[in-house]
Amino acid sequence: MTALGKHILVEFFGCEPNILNDVSVIETGMVEAASKGGATVINSTFHHFSPYGVSGVVVIQESHLAIHTWPEYQYSAVDLFTCGDTVQPWICFDHLKEIFQVSNYSAMEMRRGVLYHLQRVDFDPSNMREVAKKYIKPEKFTRNVWFTDKDANQALSLRYTGEILYDKTSQYQRVRVIDTYAHGKTLTIDNMVMCTEKDESHYHEMIAHPAILAHGKVKEVLVIGGGDGGTLREVLKHLDVERVTQVEIDENVIEASKLHLPTLSQSFDHPKLDLKIGDGIEFVANTPAENYDLIIVDGSDPVGPAEGLFSAKFYRNCLKALKPNGLLVTQGESPAFNQRVFVELNTCLKDIFGKDKVYALLFQIATYPSGVWSFQIASKGQIDPSKINSEKVTDFEKNNVLHYYNQSIHKSAFALPNYIKLMLNE
Repeated sequence: MTALGKHILVEFFGCEPNILNDVSVIETGMVEAASKGGATVINSTFHHFSPYGVSGVVVIQESHLAIHTWPEYQYSAVDLFTCGDTVQPWICFDHLKEIFQVSNYSAMEMRRGVLYHLQRVDFDPSNMREVAKKYIKPEKFTRNVWFTDKDANQALSLRYTGEILYDKTSQYQRVRVIDTYAHGKTLTIDNMVMCTEKDESHYHEMIAHPAILAHGKVKEVLVIGGGDGGTLREVLKHLDVERVTQVEIDENVIEASKLHLPTLSQSFDHPKLDLKIGDGIEFVANTPAENYDLIIVDGSDPVGPAEGLFSAKFYRNCLKALKPNGLLVTQGESPAFNQRVFVELNTCLKDIFGKDKVYALLFQIATYPSGVWSFQIASKGQIDPSKINSEKVTDFEKNNVLHYYNQSIHKSAFALPNYIKLMLNE
């Protein structure tokens, strides 16, 4: 040994940009590279960089492997530093080159701590190392991996185990399930949080119960989207409901939920369900007039396959498909996070259903950007969804396990802060 360590400075060019923005693929690849090179992994810490890219480091007993990526340039900079002769950093290099699908690279090896320039002193740590052995478990290491749901200006990050429980990409979107430390199993679509085990009930109880209890006579329900099953589960708690037709465009969402989110997907075998895999926008366009008491639009943000769920044409077809006293509930975005879409959707519904027939309902959910989210309810007839039969709500609360919704929440959810009233010109 002529030096204490080897230090390889690497630049990877022409990498696959989607991989350079995928924290789980990079973290797994870096850990595998360290292991293949003969290193002992102690810790890994990885995080999305803003607005995109990944930074991270794998701490090994023999030093570290570090990375920073720039997906927009198909470029990554990697630092491989190993001490002693037991680890082969060039094996690490070869593995990462394959993982990142590199088309070109630059690499420079440096010798760190050249022994010719050093003089060893009498230092014997053997006793301390013997004491430390009982605390060291080389077969285990701490993973510090973060999933980040973000736009260019703000973000929500959840630490997860590093293992991807489900990962499939359809013609529509990428569906994944991860296991987070704070919120349990989490369903994500195209790097956006859709629901978590810890707080999904906030969303699903509020999308279903206020409208159904205010209506009082819901028999026929249409659910557009909602492939995780949570909305279906809550709708079927109302025993007067006779049939639920659900149209989900991507069966991967249903599969992921059935495999990994059983508390949400528990109602997919219910005899009252008529489940269809298809385009909800097209389905509503072809639905006979006055067919449903309640239509629930449980879609994601207005991108990809959900974009058409925010169009005037779609909501005109919903109006036609509703019975004379029917209600429409739609995912309404956040007035604090996506103000433009929130206001545009409200204006669109008022133009179609009437200015006095559209209501914004607010609720709290920690894992959605800003923590404040909305549903917007449109009434075809004379029903005011903010008004409820207290006796019916009390009975419903007694007969069901509810985590978020109650009578007081129902009334307060329609109380809008002044800044939202100003947005909506109310």
